[in-house]
Amino acid sequence: MSTSTAAGLVLALVSTTLTNLAYQREHDAAAAMPVLSMRRPLHSARLLLSDRSWMVGFAMETAGFLLYAAALALASLALVQSIAAGGIGVLAYVSARVARRPLSRRELSGVLLSVVGLVALAVSLVGGSAEGGTGTTGAILLWLGVTAGVALVVLAVGRRLGAVAIAYGLAGGLFFAIGDVSTKVATQGGSRSLFVLPLIVGYSVGTALLQVGYQAGGALTVAGLATLVTNAVPIAAGTIVLDESVPGGALGGLRVLAFGAVTVGAVLLARPEKRSRPDKGSAASTTSIRR
Repeated sequence: MSTSTAAGLVLALVSTTLTNLAYQREHDAAAAMPVLSMRRPLHSARLLLSDRSWMVGFAMETAGFLLYAAALALASLALVQSIAAGGIGVLAYVSARVARRPLSRRELSGVLLSVVGLVALAVSLVGGSAEGGTGTTGAILLWLGVTAGVALVVLAVGRRLGAVAIAYGLAGGLFFAIGDVSTKVATQGGSRSLFVLPLIVGYSVGTALLQVGYQAGGALTVAGLATLVTNAVPIAAGTIVLDESVPGGALGGLRVLAFGAVTVGAVLLARPEKRSRPDKGSAASTTSIRR
């Protein structure tokens, strides 16, 4: 592994830690606000921007993004996203501390699987290539367009089924994935610097969707699902449309298993155990959001 790639992975680790701490802070601030709505963007934006606690969380998330962009300039998209996937463990730990309860068996299993997956990923890097490809602009644009379309379908289906928190978490993660892929492409410079436009749209819409989702569910559910999607989709994009290389033989198989462990761990953490008492506030927010 080259020095630049190693530095990129360290930056990715710091980035995902800071970002997931920011998710918890934003969740706590947004959940205490009047109902936020995508249909009233200016009103919702004023509520968010006038809350000091939420602004601190947003500043932390912004710093995490800058570190993420620096990581992408040094390492491939797939590798950076794989490290970032472990950030959901940080979110689980912080959520447990905020709720003043120990992690459930399912959540603890998710943390352990994520850690095992990251260790396996690090081992798979030994002797493997970590260089990223470039891909064709047409294929990248098609990928971004399909991702946005899937996000809109998820929102429509989720709202119809009453799974508001899940829908906003998944859709927010998909738009974040658009921002992540666009960030990687934009760092390649030249005419691809124009990908800063879908970068801004992806992160802006993703952030807005998460704030609405926070009023319908817990941080671990909403941000957990968003983190899962945000990492899984760009990893796929790195291989499919950016032509990033994957080591062959045993190392390639180990990396696949590592991705699987991180993904399963993320799924377990995004589905925490049910509590004994229903959250009346969340139910009320869900009803308001659906109107």
